[in-house]
Amino acid sequence: MAQKPRTVICVGDIHGYISKLNNLWLNLQSAIDPSDFSSALVIFLGDYCDRGPETRKVIDFLISLPEKHPDQTHVFLAGNHDFAFSGFLGLLPRPSDGSDLKDTWKEYSKSEETEGWYTGEGFEDMHLQGRRWAGKIKATFNSVKGMAYKGSIYDAGSTFESYGVPHGSSDLMKAVPESHKKFLTNMVWVHEEDDVCIETEEGLKHCKLIAVHAGLEKGNNVEEQLKLLRAKDTSISKIQHLSGRKNVWDIPQVRHRKNQTLC
Repeated sequence: MAQKPRTVICVGDIHGYISKLNNLWLNLQSAIDPSDFSSALVIFLGDYCDRGPETRKVIDFLISLPEKHPDQTHVFLAGNHDFAFSGFLGLLPRPSDGSDLKDTWKEYSKSEETEGWYTGEGFEDMHLQGRRWAGKIKATFNSVKGMAYKGSIYDAGSTFESYGVPHGSSDLMKAVPESHKKFLTNMVWVHEEDDVCIETEEGLKHCKLIAVHAGLEKGNNVEEQLKLLRAKDTSISKIQHLSGRKNVWDIPQVRHRKNQTLC
């Protein structure tokens, strides 16, 4: 008798909304057979912080999952917001090519004034995205999203507040618990599963699953992209696989979704 395929759950952007995350988890428990849920592979696709008011509680929830559900496998991908948060905290690996993190500033230097990049403690050796994340954008309203900015272009003000410090304060570096820093440090940029079953009109198909926050870029060699993501190459100013929209494969038009299945 064929072995039943393992249940795979992919969870998209959480963005600091702990109540929505709690509701989603309860709904998953109700909708999925208990034995399937208890042994599921759960892939969180990133963007745990910013916008919503409870980033700290969201990360506490995620950290608690392996103990609460020991038979599940949990994967935590980095989103562009989490990458920038990590950059501000000094948690990113050094560029493998020997360059400095400050070298990532050059490509987007014309935006420094309008985006109000962070210039406080530790900025001299900070990745571009960390400076943008903790900066203070001059504009007050994001016309693309139709809402006011929360501190920076990343809407990071709510993350600072969830740890009890004002937006843009270097005090956040001390306020974030070591367990949270470990979580952010250990995030992966890509997760691969060689044999995942998906339901199609023709029945179950066996596929390779590649999970990335934004997606793989169209027209570029897949293996080269995976090599970059596995290596966590921080010499790049803006990692399109974590933040791109227009240039990723098969992006849904209504809401961009961030995982791909190659059949």
